[in-house]
Amino acid sequence: MIRIWNSIVGKLWATILLLVSFVLFIVTLLLLEFLDNFHTKQAEESLQREAATISKIVNDHEGQTKSSMHLIIDDILDAETNAVIVDHEGRVLYSFHTTGSKEEIERKLLSEKNLFQSPAVGDQKVKEMILPSLTEKEVMEQYLILSYPFEQVSGKEASVLIYQSLNAVHRTTKSTTNIVFLSAFIAFLLTTFFAFFLSTRITLPLRKMKQAAFELSKGNFDTHLPVTQNDEIGQLATAFNQMGRQLKYNIELIKQEKEQVSNILTSMTDAVITFNQDYSILLKNPQAELLLKKWYGYNEKKNHPLPKEVFHMLEHAISFSEQVEDELELGGQFYVISISPLYSENSIRGAVAVFRDMTEQHKLDKLRSDFIANVSHELRTPISMLQGYSEAIIDGVVSTEEERMEMVQIIHDESKRMSRLVTDLLNLARMESGHIQLHENPLFIVEFMERMITKFSQVAKDAQVHLSLQTDEPASLIVMADEDRMEQVFTNLIDNAIRHTPDGGAVTLGIHRSNSMIDLTVSDTGVGIPEKDLPFIFERFYKADKARTRGKGGTGLGLAIAKNIMEAHHGSILATRGDVKGTVFICSLPFDSLKQ
Repeated sequence: MIRIWNSIVGKLWATILLLVSFVLFIVTLLLLEFLDNFHTKQAEESLQREAATISKIVNDHEGQTKSSMHLIIDDILDAETNAVIVDHEGRVLYSFHTTGSKEEIERKLLSEKNLFQSPAVGDQKVKEMILPSLTEKEVMEQYLILSYPFEQVSGKEASVLIYQSLNAVHRTTKSTTNIVFLSAFIAFLLTTFFAFFLSTRITLPLRKMKQAAFELSKGNFDTHLPVTQNDEIGQLATAFNQMGRQLKYNIELIKQEKEQVSNILTSMTDAVITFNQDYSILLKNPQAELLLKKWYGYNEKKNHPLPKEVFHMLEHAISFSEQVEDELELGGQFYVISISPLYSENSIRGAVAVFRDMTEQHKLDKLRSDFIANVSHELRTPISMLQGYSEAIIDGVVSTEEERMEMVQIIHDESKRMSRLVTDLLNLARMESGHIQLHENPLFIVEFMERMITKFSQVAKDAQVHLSLQTDEPASLIVMADEDRMEQVFTNLIDNAIRHTPDGGAVTLGIHRSNSMIDLTVSDTGVGIPEKDLPFIFERFYKADKARTRGKGGTGLGLAIAKNIMEAHHGSILATRGDVKGTVFICSLPFDSLKQ
Protein backbone atom coordinates (compact mmCIF):
# COMPACT_ATOMS: atom_id res chain seq x y z
CA MET A 1 0.00 0.00 0.00
CA ILE A 2 2.82 2.37 0.91
CA ARG A 3 4.46 1.55 -2.40
CA ILE A 4 1.30 2.61 -4.28
CA TRP A 5 1.10 5.93 -2.43
CA ASN A 6 4.76 6.59 -3.12
CA SER A 7 4.33 5.91 -6.83
CA ILE A 8 3.12 8.24 -9.55
CA VAL A 9 0.11 5.93 -10.14
CA GLY A 10 -1.04 6.31 -6.54
CA LYS A 11 -0.46 10.06 -6.47
CA LEU A 12 -2.20 10.59 -9.81
CA TRP A 13 -5.11 8.34 -8.81
CA ALA A 14 -5.47 10.08 -5.43
CA THR A 15 -5.32 13.51 -7.07
CA ILE A 16 -7.99 12.67 -9.66
CA LEU A 17 -10.13 10.89 -7.03
CA LEU A 18 -9.97 13.80 -4.59
CA LEU A 19 -10.75 16.26 -7.35
CA VAL A 20 -13.75 14.26 -8.63
CA SER A 21 -14.94 13.56 -5.07
CA PHE A 22 -14.80 17.25 -4.23
CA VAL A 23 -16.70 18.16 -7.40
CA LEU A 24 -19.31 15.45 -6.74
CA PHE A 25 -19.70 16.60 -3.14
CA ILE A 26 -20.32 20.22 -4.16
CA VAL A 27 -22.65 19.17 -6.98
CA THR A 28 -24.58 16.83 -4.64
CA LEU A 29 -25.04 19.55 -2.00
CA LEU A 30 -26.22 22.05 -4.58
CA LEU A 31 -28.46 19.47 -6.23
CA LEU A 32 -30.04 18.40 -2.92
CA GLU A 33 -30.68 22.01 -1.98
CA PHE A 34 -32.16 22.61 -5.39
CA LEU A 35 -34.36 19.51 -5.20
CA ASP A 36 -35.60 20.38 -1.72
CA ASN A 37 -36.55 23.88 -2.80
CA PHE A 38 -37.98 22.55 -6.04
CA HIS A 39 -40.20 19.97 -4.37
CA THR A 40 -41.37 22.46 -1.73
CA LYS A 41 -42.19 24.95 -4.46
CA GLN A 42 -43.99 22.25 -6.40
CA ALA A 43 -45.99 21.37 -3.27
CA GLU A 44 -46.92 25.04 -2.74
CA GLU A 45 -48.05 25.39 -6.34
CA SER A 46 -50.01 22.14 -6.10
CA LEU A 47 -51.74 23.29 -2.89
CA GLN A 48 -52.47 26.64 -4.49
CA ARG A 49 -54.13 25.03 -7.48
CA GLU A 50 -56.12 22.66 -5.30
CA ALA A 51 -57.23 25.54 -3.03
CA ALA A 52 -58.41 27.58 -5.99
CA THR A 53 -60.29 24.56 -7.33
CA ILE A 54 -61.91 23.92 -3.94
CA SER A 55 -63.03 27.55 -3.61
CA LYS A 56 -64.60 27.42 -7.04
CA ILE A 57 -66.33 24.11 -6.35
CA VAL A 58 -67.70 25.49 -3.08
CA ASN A 59 -69.17 28.52 -4.85
CA ASP A 60 -70.50 26.36 -7.66
CA HIS A 61 -72.26 23.97 -5.24
CA GLU A 62 -73.56 26.55 -2.83
CA GLY A 63 -77.13 25.64 -2.05
CA GLN A 64 -76.66 22.04 -3.12
CA THR A 65 -76.13 18.99 -0.98
CA LYS A 66 -72.87 18.80 0.87
CA SER A 67 -72.31 15.17 -0.05
CA SER A 68 -71.89 15.82 -3.75
CA MET A 69 -69.44 18.64 -3.06
CA HIS A 70 -67.49 16.45 -0.60
CA LEU A 71 -67.21 13.67 -3.14
CA ILE A 72 -65.82 16.00 -5.78
CA ILE A 73 -63.33 17.71 -3.44
CA ASP A 74 -62.21 14.45 -1.79
CA ASP A 75 -61.53 13.10 -5.22
CA ILE A 76 -59.36 16.16 -6.04
CA LEU A 77 -57.29 15.90 -2.87
CA ASP A 78 -54.61 13.22 -2.72
CA ALA A 79 -54.03 10.97 0.24
CA GLU A 80 -51.49 13.30 1.92
CA THR A 81 -53.61 16.49 1.48
CA ASN A 82 -56.50 17.78 3.62
CA ALA A 83 -58.56 20.97 3.53
CA VAL A 84 -60.92 22.96 5.77
CA ILE A 85 -62.97 26.08 4.92
CA VAL A 86 -63.47 28.67 7.68
CA ASP A 87 -64.95 32.10 7.80
CA HIS A 88 -63.19 35.16 9.06
CA GLU A 89 -64.42 34.54 12.58
CA GLY A 90 -62.86 31.10 12.74
CA ARG A 91 -65.97 28.97 12.30
CA VAL A 92 -65.50 25.80 10.27
CA LEU A 93 -67.75 25.80 7.30
CA TYR A 94 -66.54 22.64 5.56
CA SER A 95 -63.97 19.94 6.29
CA PHE A 96 -62.67 17.71 3.49
CA HIS A 97 -60.72 14.45 3.43
CA THR A 98 -59.78 14.77 7.06
CA THR A 99 -59.08 11.58 8.96
CA GLY A 100 -57.33 10.63 12.14
CA SER A 101 -56.58 13.57 14.45
CA LYS A 102 -59.07 15.85 12.74
CA GLU A 103 -60.28 17.84 15.76
CA GLU A 104 -56.78 18.47 17.15
CA ILE A 105 -55.40 19.59 13.76
CA GLU A 106 -58.35 21.93 13.16
CA ARG A 107 -57.97 23.34 16.66
CA LYS A 108 -54.28 24.08 15.94
CA LEU A 109 -55.17 25.70 12.62
CA LEU A 110 -57.94 27.82 14.12
CA SER A 111 -55.53 29.02 16.76
CA GLU A 112 -53.44 30.59 13.99
CA LYS A 113 -55.88 33.51 13.42
CA ASN A 114 -53.51 35.36 11.11
CA LEU A 115 -54.28 32.69 8.53
CA PHE A 116 -57.92 33.60 8.08
CA GLN A 117 -58.88 36.80 9.95
CA SER A 118 -59.44 39.87 7.72
CA PRO A 119 -57.58 38.45 4.75
CA ALA A 120 -57.71 40.21 1.42
CA VAL A 121 -59.02 38.13 -1.40
CA GLY A 122 -56.08 36.64 -3.24
CA ASP A 123 -53.70 37.34 -0.34
CA GLN A 124 -52.35 33.81 0.06
CA LYS A 125 -50.25 32.75 3.01
CA VAL A 126 -47.94 29.76 3.29
CA LYS A 127 -46.68 28.42 6.57
CA GLU A 128 -44.98 25.28 7.88
CA MET A 129 -46.23 23.87 11.19
CA ILE A 130 -45.71 20.84 13.39
CA LEU A 131 -49.05 19.05 13.72
CA PRO A 132 -50.23 15.63 14.87
CA SER A 133 -49.90 12.86 12.31
CA LEU A 134 -53.05 11.80 10.52
CA THR A 135 -51.86 8.21 10.23
CA GLU A 136 -49.97 7.53 13.43
CA LYS A 137 -51.05 8.28 16.97
CA GLU A 138 -48.95 10.48 19.23
CA VAL A 139 -46.62 11.31 16.37
CA MET A 140 -45.94 14.87 15.22
CA GLU A 141 -45.19 15.70 11.60
CA GLN A 142 -44.26 18.77 9.65
CA TYR A 143 -47.03 20.17 7.49
CA LEU A 144 -47.15 22.73 4.74
CA ILE A 145 -50.24 24.98 5.20
CA LEU A 146 -51.69 27.29 2.54
CA SER A 147 -54.36 29.89 3.34
CA TYR A 148 -56.41 30.81 0.29
CA PRO A 149 -59.03 33.56 0.96
CA PHE A 150 -62.02 33.81 -1.40
CA GLU A 151 -65.45 35.46 -1.56
CA GLN A 152 -68.53 33.29 -1.51
CA VAL A 153 -71.52 33.75 -3.79
CA SER A 154 -73.45 35.09 -0.84
CA GLY A 155 -70.86 37.83 -0.49
CA LYS A 156 -69.33 36.51 2.67
CA GLU A 157 -65.54 36.09 2.91
CA ALA A 158 -63.99 32.72 3.71
CA SER A 159 -60.62 31.00 3.51
CA VAL A 160 -59.58 27.60 2.31
CA LEU A 161 -56.97 26.19 4.71
CA ILE A 162 -55.34 23.37 2.82
CA TYR A 163 -52.51 21.44 4.47
CA GLN A 164 -50.31 18.61 3.41
CA SER A 165 -47.74 16.50 5.26
CA LEU A 166 -44.19 17.17 4.07
CA ASN A 167 -43.39 13.47 4.32
CA ALA A 168 -44.45 13.15 0.73
CA VAL A 169 -42.03 15.92 -0.26
CA HIS A 170 -39.31 14.30 1.86
CA ARG A 171 -39.93 10.93 0.29
CA THR A 172 -39.58 12.45 -3.15
CA THR A 173 -36.43 14.28 -2.08
CA LYS A 174 -35.04 11.11 -0.50
CA SER A 175 -35.65 9.12 -3.67
CA THR A 176 -33.95 11.79 -5.68
CA THR A 177 -31.09 11.89 -3.15
CA ASN A 178 -30.64 8.12 -3.44
CA ILE A 179 -30.47 8.46 -7.19
CA VAL A 180 -27.87 11.25 -6.81
CA PHE A 181 -25.73 9.17 -4.40
CA LEU A 182 -25.99 6.14 -6.66
CA SER A 183 -24.89 8.28 -9.56
CA ALA A 184 -22.01 9.64 -7.45
CA PHE A 185 -20.93 6.12 -6.48
CA ILE A 186 -21.03 5.00 -10.11
CA ALA A 187 -19.07 8.13 -11.08
CA PHE A 188 -16.55 7.32 -8.31
CA LEU A 189 -16.05 3.80 -9.65
CA LEU A 190 -15.75 5.02 -13.23
CA THR A 191 -13.36 7.76 -12.13
CA THR A 192 -11.21 5.24 -10.26
CA PHE A 193 -11.16 2.89 -13.24
CA PHE A 194 -10.29 5.59 -15.75
CA ALA A 195 -7.79 7.19 -13.34
CA PHE A 196 -5.93 3.88 -13.00
CA PHE A 197 -6.23 3.30 -16.73
CA LEU A 198 -4.91 6.78 -17.52
CA SER A 199 -2.18 6.66 -14.90
CA THR A 200 -1.11 3.21 -16.10
CA ARG A 201 -0.93 4.44 -19.66
CA ILE A 202 1.21 7.34 -18.48
CA THR A 203 3.32 5.63 -15.86
CA LEU A 204 4.08 2.36 -17.68
CA PRO A 205 6.42 4.12 -20.13
CA LEU A 206 7.80 6.12 -17.21
CA ARG A 207 8.58 2.92 -15.29
CA LYS A 208 10.33 1.54 -18.35
CA MET A 209 12.21 4.80 -18.59
CA LYS A 210 13.20 4.53 -14.91
CA GLN A 211 14.56 1.02 -15.49
CA ALA A 212 16.43 2.26 -18.55
CA ALA A 213 17.86 5.15 -16.49
CA PHE A 214 19.12 2.65 -13.88
CA GLU A 215 20.75 0.65 -16.68
CA LEU A 216 22.42 3.84 -17.93
CA SER A 217 23.67 4.55 -14.41
CA LYS A 218 25.27 1.08 -14.39
CA GLY A 219 27.17 1.92 -17.58
CA ASN A 220 24.95 0.04 -20.05
CA PHE A 221 24.73 2.81 -22.63
CA ASP A 222 23.19 0.53 -25.27
CA THR A 223 19.84 0.61 -23.44
CA HIS A 224 17.01 1.45 -25.87
CA LEU A 225 13.37 2.34 -25.16
CA PRO A 226 10.66 1.23 -27.63
CA VAL A 227 8.74 4.18 -29.06
CA THR A 228 5.09 3.03 -29.34
CA GLN A 229 3.33 6.38 -28.94
CA ASN A 230 3.33 9.64 -30.86
CA ASP A 231 2.41 11.84 -27.89
CA GLU A 232 4.65 13.56 -25.34
CA ILE A 233 5.55 10.19 -23.78
CA GLY A 234 6.74 8.90 -27.16
CA GLN A 235 8.70 12.10 -27.74
CA LEU A 236 10.25 11.71 -24.29
CA ALA A 237 11.28 8.12 -25.13
CA THR A 238 12.84 9.34 -28.39
CA ALA A 239 14.71 12.08 -26.51
CA PHE A 240 15.85 9.50 -23.93
CA ASN A 241 17.25 7.23 -26.65
CA GLN A 242 19.05 10.18 -28.24
CA MET A 243 20.41 11.13 -24.82
CA GLY A 244 21.71 7.57 -24.30
CA ARG A 245 23.47 7.57 -27.67
CA GLN A 246 24.94 11.02 -27.08
CA LEU A 247 25.98 10.04 -23.56
CA LYS A 248 27.69 6.91 -24.86
CA TYR A 249 29.51 8.97 -27.49
CA ASN A 250 30.59 11.57 -24.91
CA ILE A 251 31.70 8.89 -22.44
CA GLU A 252 33.77 7.18 -25.14
CA LEU A 253 35.21 10.54 -26.14
CA ILE A 254 36.06 11.38 -22.53
CA LYS A 255 37.55 7.90 -22.04
CA GLN A 256 39.73 8.32 -25.13
CA GLU A 257 40.84 11.77 -24.01
CA LYS A 258 41.51 10.45 -20.51
CA GLU A 259 43.58 7.56 -21.89
CA GLN A 260 45.41 9.98 -24.16
CA VAL A 261 46.16 12.32 -21.26
CA SER A 262 47.15 9.34 -19.10
CA ASN A 263 49.50 8.06 -21.81
CA ILE A 264 50.99 11.51 -22.24
CA LEU A 265 51.49 11.92 -18.50
CA THR A 266 52.94 8.41 -18.19
CA SER A 267 55.36 8.93 -21.07
CA MET A 268 56.51 12.31 -19.79
CA THR A 269 59.91 12.44 -18.16
CA ASP A 270 58.74 15.37 -16.05
CA ALA A 271 56.72 14.85 -12.86
CA VAL A 272 53.18 16.28 -13.10
CA ILE A 273 50.84 16.72 -10.10
CA THR A 274 47.34 18.22 -10.09
CA PHE A 275 46.14 19.78 -6.82
CA ASN A 276 42.68 20.63 -5.52
CA GLN A 277 41.84 24.02 -4.05
CA ASP A 278 42.52 22.62 -0.55
CA TYR A 279 46.03 21.54 -1.72
CA SER A 280 45.11 17.84 -1.79
CA ILE A 281 46.52 15.78 -4.67
CA LEU A 282 44.02 14.85 -7.40
CA LEU A 283 46.23 13.33 -10.09
CA LYS A 284 49.88 12.37 -10.51
CA ASN A 285 51.94 10.48 -13.06
CA PRO A 286 54.43 7.67 -12.21
CA GLN A 287 57.36 10.10 -12.19
CA ALA A 288 55.51 12.21 -9.64
CA GLU A 289 54.83 9.15 -7.47
CA LEU A 290 58.55 8.39 -7.36
CA LEU A 291 59.27 12.00 -6.50
CA LEU A 292 56.69 12.06 -3.69
CA LYS A 293 58.13 8.85 -2.24
CA LYS A 294 61.53 10.51 -2.23
CA TRP A 295 60.05 13.56 -0.47
CA TYR A 296 58.00 11.53 2.06
CA GLY A 297 58.31 13.14 5.49
CA TYR A 298 60.21 16.09 4.05
CA ASN A 299 57.58 18.62 5.24
CA GLU A 300 56.24 17.15 8.49
CA LYS A 301 55.22 20.55 9.91
CA LYS A 302 52.81 21.17 7.04
CA ASN A 303 51.57 17.57 7.06
CA HIS A 304 51.97 17.59 3.27
CA PRO A 305 54.15 15.43 0.99
CA LEU A 306 55.64 18.50 -0.70
CA PRO A 307 58.74 20.25 0.65
CA LYS A 308 57.93 23.54 2.35
CA GLU A 309 59.55 25.58 -0.45
CA VAL A 310 57.30 23.93 -3.05
CA PHE A 311 54.27 24.19 -0.75
CA HIS A 312 54.78 27.95 -0.43
CA MET A 313 54.87 28.21 -4.22
CA LEU A 314 51.62 26.23 -4.43
CA GLU A 315 49.94 28.47 -1.83
CA HIS A 316 50.98 31.56 -3.76
CA ALA A 317 49.74 30.19 -7.09
CA ILE A 318 46.27 29.29 -5.69
CA SER A 319 45.87 32.33 -3.41
CA PHE A 320 46.94 34.99 -5.93
CA SER A 321 45.98 33.26 -9.21
CA GLU A 322 49.50 33.64 -10.56
CA GLN A 323 51.84 31.28 -12.36
CA VAL A 324 54.92 30.59 -10.28
CA GLU A 325 58.21 29.28 -11.67
CA ASP A 326 61.51 28.75 -9.90
CA GLU A 327 64.56 26.49 -9.71
CA LEU A 328 65.21 24.84 -6.36
CA GLU A 329 67.77 22.48 -4.87
CA LEU A 330 66.05 19.78 -2.82
CA GLY A 331 68.00 16.98 -1.20
CA GLY A 332 70.99 17.47 -3.48
CA GLN A 333 68.76 17.41 -6.59
CA PHE A 334 67.99 20.39 -8.80
CA TYR A 335 64.42 20.96 -10.08
CA VAL A 336 62.78 23.56 -12.29
CA ILE A 337 59.25 23.89 -10.82
CA SER A 338 56.35 25.53 -12.65
CA ILE A 339 52.94 25.85 -10.93
CA SER A 340 49.94 27.22 -12.84
CA PRO A 341 46.41 27.80 -11.43
CA LEU A 342 43.45 25.83 -12.83
CA TYR A 343 40.16 27.63 -13.37
CA SER A 344 36.51 26.56 -13.30
CA GLU A 345 34.81 29.41 -15.14
CA ASN A 346 35.95 32.45 -13.10
CA SER A 347 36.96 30.68 -9.89
CA ILE A 348 40.15 28.78 -9.10
CA ARG A 349 39.62 25.06 -8.59
CA GLY A 350 43.25 24.06 -8.04
CA ALA A 351 46.67 24.07 -9.68
CA VAL A 352 48.95 21.90 -11.81
CA ALA A 353 52.65 21.59 -11.00
CA VAL A 354 55.39 20.38 -13.35
CA PHE A 355 58.71 19.26 -11.86
CA ARG A 356 61.66 18.93 -14.23
CA ASP A 357 64.73 17.22 -12.82
CA MET A 358 67.71 19.37 -13.82
CA THR A 359 70.27 17.45 -11.76
CA GLU A 360 71.77 15.72 -14.77
CA GLN A 361 71.79 19.00 -16.64
CA HIS A 362 73.66 20.61 -13.77
CA LYS A 363 76.13 17.72 -13.80
CA LEU A 364 76.61 18.12 -17.54
CA ASP A 365 77.07 21.85 -17.14
CA LYS A 366 79.67 21.21 -14.44
CA LEU A 367 81.38 18.61 -16.60
CA ARG A 368 81.37 21.01 -19.49
CA SER A 369 82.84 23.81 -17.41
CA ASP A 370 85.39 21.43 -15.85
CA PHE A 371 86.21 20.05 -19.29
CA ILE A 372 86.86 23.51 -20.67
CA ALA A 373 88.94 24.46 -17.63
CA ASN A 374 90.95 21.23 -17.76
CA VAL A 375 91.54 21.39 -21.48
CA SER A 376 92.57 25.00 -21.22
CA HIS A 377 94.96 24.12 -18.42
CA GLU A 378 96.40 20.99 -20.05
CA LEU A 379 96.82 22.52 -23.50
CA ARG A 380 98.42 25.66 -22.20
CA THR A 381 101.84 24.02 -21.55
CA PRO A 382 102.30 22.22 -24.92
CA ILE A 383 100.98 25.21 -26.82
CA SER A 384 103.38 27.48 -24.98
CA MET A 385 106.25 25.13 -25.76
CA LEU A 386 105.22 24.88 -29.41
CA GLN A 387 104.97 28.63 -29.65
CA GLY A 388 108.25 29.25 -27.85
CA TYR A 389 110.38 26.77 -29.79
CA SER A 390 108.83 27.70 -33.14
CA GLU A 391 109.50 31.40 -32.47
CA ALA A 392 113.10 30.51 -31.53
CA ILE A 393 113.59 28.71 -34.85
CA ILE A 394 111.90 31.53 -36.79
CA ASP A 395 113.96 34.23 -35.04
CA GLY A 396 117.20 32.28 -35.71
CA VAL A 397 118.08 31.90 -32.04
CA VAL A 398 119.56 28.45 -32.65
CA SER A 399 123.13 28.49 -33.84
CA THR A 400 123.69 24.89 -34.85
CA GLU A 401 121.83 22.29 -36.83
CA GLU A 402 121.88 20.01 -33.83
CA GLU A 403 120.02 22.57 -31.66
CA ARG A 404 117.51 23.19 -34.42
CA MET A 405 116.76 19.46 -34.78
CA GLU A 406 116.40 19.14 -31.00
CA MET A 407 113.81 21.94 -30.99
CA VAL A 408 111.98 20.38 -33.95
CA GLN A 409 111.89 17.06 -32.08
CA ILE A 410 110.44 18.79 -29.01
CA ILE A 411 107.79 20.47 -31.20
CA HIS A 412 106.99 17.08 -32.76
CA ASP A 413 106.69 15.35 -29.35
CA GLU A 414 104.45 18.08 -27.94
CA SER A 415 102.20 18.00 -31.02
CA LYS A 416 101.86 14.24 -30.60
CA ARG A 417 101.09 14.80 -26.92
CA MET A 418 98.37 17.32 -27.89
CA SER A 419 96.97 14.85 -30.42
CA ARG A 420 96.79 12.10 -27.76
CA LEU A 421 95.21 14.53 -25.34
CA VAL A 422 92.49 15.59 -27.79
CA THR A 423 91.86 11.96 -28.79
CA ASP A 424 91.52 10.90 -25.14
CA LEU A 425 89.26 13.84 -24.38
CA LEU A 426 86.96 12.96 -27.26
CA ASN A 427 86.86 9.30 -26.24
CA LEU A 428 86.13 10.20 -22.63
CA ALA A 429 83.39 12.63 -23.65
CA ARG A 430 81.71 9.93 -25.76
CA MET A 431 81.95 7.43 -22.89
CA GLU A 432 80.54 9.79 -20.27
CA SER A 433 77.63 10.73 -22.55
CA GLY A 434 76.74 7.01 -22.87
CA HIS A 435 77.75 6.64 -26.50
CA ILE A 436 80.43 4.01 -25.94
CA GLN A 437 79.91 0.93 -28.12
CA LEU A 438 81.11 -2.48 -26.92
CA HIS A 439 81.61 -5.53 -29.09
CA GLU A 440 81.41 -8.25 -26.45
CA ASN A 441 82.64 -11.72 -27.36
CA PRO A 442 83.90 -14.73 -25.36
CA LEU A 443 87.39 -13.84 -24.11
CA PHE A 444 89.86 -16.38 -22.63
CA ILE A 445 91.03 -14.18 -19.85
CA VAL A 446 94.22 -16.10 -18.93
CA GLU A 447 95.39 -16.03 -22.55
CA PHE A 448 94.53 -12.31 -22.73
CA MET A 449 96.60 -11.47 -19.65
CA GLU A 450 99.55 -13.53 -20.98
CA ARG A 451 99.35 -11.57 -24.23
CA MET A 452 99.54 -8.33 -22.24
CA ILE A 453 102.66 -9.68 -20.50
CA THR A 454 104.19 -10.39 -23.91
CA LYS A 455 103.25 -6.93 -25.20
CA PHE A 456 105.09 -5.09 -22.38
CA SER A 457 107.94 -7.55 -21.83
CA GLN A 458 110.45 -5.47 -23.76
CA VAL A 459 109.30 -2.23 -22.15
CA ALA A 460 109.65 -3.80 -18.70
CA LYS A 461 113.06 -5.19 -19.59
CA ASP A 462 114.26 -1.75 -20.72
CA ALA A 463 112.96 -0.24 -17.47
CA GLN A 464 114.62 -3.05 -15.47
CA VAL A 465 111.23 -4.08 -14.02
CA HIS A 466 110.20 -7.68 -13.54
CA LEU A 467 106.77 -8.30 -15.24
CA SER A 468 104.86 -11.51 -14.40
CA LEU A 469 101.42 -13.19 -14.19
CA GLN A 470 100.28 -15.06 -11.08
CA THR A 471 97.06 -17.11 -11.22
CA ASP A 472 95.65 -20.51 -10.34
CA GLU A 473 92.76 -20.21 -12.79
CA PRO A 474 92.48 -22.63 -15.73
CA ALA A 475 93.20 -21.49 -19.26
CA SER A 476 89.57 -22.23 -20.18
CA LEU A 477 88.23 -19.39 -18.01
CA ILE A 478 86.03 -17.21 -20.24
CA VAL A 479 84.38 -13.80 -19.76
CA MET A 480 82.19 -11.78 -22.11
CA ALA A 481 84.09 -8.60 -22.94
CA ASP A 482 85.26 -6.26 -25.68
CA GLU A 483 88.88 -7.36 -26.14
CA ASP A 484 90.07 -4.09 -27.68
CA ARG A 485 88.58 -2.02 -24.87
CA MET A 486 90.00 -4.32 -22.21
CA GLU A 487 93.41 -4.08 -23.87
CA GLN A 488 93.09 -0.29 -23.71
CA VAL A 489 92.44 -0.49 -19.95
CA PHE A 490 95.35 -2.81 -19.14
CA THR A 491 97.73 -1.03 -21.53
CA ASN A 492 97.17 2.10 -19.50
CA LEU A 493 97.47 0.35 -16.12
CA ILE A 494 100.57 -1.69 -17.00
CA ASP A 495 102.28 1.26 -18.68
CA ASN A 496 101.64 3.45 -15.60
CA ALA A 497 102.86 0.68 -13.28
CA ILE A 498 106.12 0.19 -15.22
CA ARG A 499 106.79 3.92 -15.51
CA HIS A 500 106.30 4.48 -11.78
CA THR A 501 108.23 1.42 -10.57
CA PRO A 502 111.94 1.98 -9.79
CA ASP A 503 114.72 -0.16 -11.26
CA GLY A 504 114.75 -3.65 -9.84
CA GLY A 505 111.07 -3.45 -8.94
CA ALA A 506 108.30 -5.74 -10.06
CA VAL A 507 104.89 -5.43 -11.74
CA THR A 508 102.59 -8.39 -11.15
CA LEU A 509 99.31 -9.26 -12.93
CA GLY A 510 96.78 -11.52 -11.18
CA ILE A 511 93.51 -13.37 -11.91
CA HIS A 512 91.20 -14.38 -9.04
CA ARG A 513 87.57 -15.53 -8.91
CA SER A 514 85.11 -14.50 -6.14
CA ASN A 515 81.42 -15.51 -6.35
CA SER A 516 80.10 -14.26 -9.72
CA MET A 517 82.92 -11.78 -10.29
CA ILE A 518 86.46 -12.20 -11.57
CA ASP A 519 89.15 -9.81 -10.34
CA LEU A 520 92.04 -8.80 -12.63
CA THR A 521 94.80 -7.08 -10.70
CA VAL A 522 97.86 -4.95 -11.61
CA SER A 523 100.19 -4.34 -8.67
CA ASP A 524 103.59 -2.63 -8.52
CA THR A 525 106.35 -2.09 -5.97
CA GLY A 526 106.76 1.62 -6.51
CA VAL A 527 106.26 4.45 -4.04
CA GLY A 528 102.50 4.14 -4.47
CA ILE A 529 99.68 6.64 -4.50
CA PRO A 530 99.04 8.43 -1.18
CA GLU A 531 95.99 7.19 0.74
CA LYS A 532 94.32 10.61 0.61
CA ASP A 533 94.50 10.70 -3.21
CA LEU A 534 93.10 7.22 -3.91
CA PRO A 535 89.38 8.30 -4.03
CA PHE A 536 90.15 10.94 -6.68
CA ILE A 537 92.62 9.33 -9.05
CA PHE A 538 89.88 8.30 -11.53
CA GLU A 539 88.89 11.93 -12.08
CA ARG A 540 90.20 13.55 -15.25
CA PHE A 541 93.47 15.45 -14.96
CA TYR A 542 93.69 14.76 -11.23
CA LYS A 543 97.30 15.18 -10.04
CA ALA A 544 98.31 12.96 -7.15
CA ASP A 545 101.70 12.74 -5.50
CA LYS A 546 104.70 13.67 -7.60
CA ALA A 547 105.57 10.00 -7.71
CA ARG A 548 102.55 9.71 -10.02
CA THR A 549 103.01 12.80 -12.15
CA ARG A 550 102.52 12.72 -15.87
CA GLY A 551 105.94 13.97 -16.69
CA LYS A 552 106.62 11.08 -19.01
CA GLY A 553 104.04 11.95 -21.63
CA GLY A 554 100.73 10.85 -20.06
CA THR A 555 97.54 12.79 -20.77
CA GLY A 556 96.05 12.42 -17.28
CA LEU A 557 92.89 10.81 -18.74
CA GLY A 558 93.89 7.17 -18.82
CA LEU A 559 92.37 6.18 -15.47
CA ALA A 560 89.13 8.11 -16.18
CA ILE A 561 88.84 6.24 -19.52
CA ALA A 562 89.58 2.92 -17.80
CA LYS A 563 86.84 3.54 -15.23
CA ASN A 564 84.23 4.28 -17.97
CA ILE A 565 85.23 1.14 -19.91
CA MET A 566 84.89 -1.10 -16.83
CA GLU A 567 81.51 0.40 -15.89
CA ALA A 568 80.30 -0.13 -19.48
CA HIS A 569 81.14 -3.85 -18.92
CA HIS A 570 78.96 -3.73 -15.74
CA GLY A 571 82.15 -4.05 -13.74
CA SER A 572 84.27 -1.75 -11.60
CA ILE A 573 87.83 -0.57 -11.00
CA LEU A 574 89.42 0.56 -7.78
CA ALA A 575 92.92 1.27 -6.41
CA THR A 576 94.36 0.34 -3.02
CA ARG A 577 97.71 0.54 -1.32
CA GLY A 578 99.87 -2.55 -1.56
CA ASP A 579 100.56 -4.76 1.46
CA VAL A 580 104.13 -3.45 1.73
CA LYS A 581 104.47 -0.67 -0.82
CA GLY A 582 103.22 0.32 -4.24
CA THR A 583 99.66 0.38 -5.57
CA VAL A 584 97.19 -2.36 -6.55
CA PHE A 585 94.54 -1.74 -9.25
CA ILE A 586 91.63 -4.23 -9.17
CA CYS A 587 89.39 -4.59 -12.23
CA SER A 588 86.25 -6.66 -11.55
CA LEU A 589 84.18 -8.25 -14.34
CA PRO A 590 80.99 -10.32 -14.04
CA PHE A 591 81.01 -13.88 -15.40
CA ASP A 592 78.72 -16.90 -15.38
CA SER A 593 80.36 -19.49 -13.14
CA LEU A 594 77.79 -22.15 -14.17
CA LYS A 595 79.12 -22.16 -17.71
CA GLN A 596 82.77 -22.57 -16.74
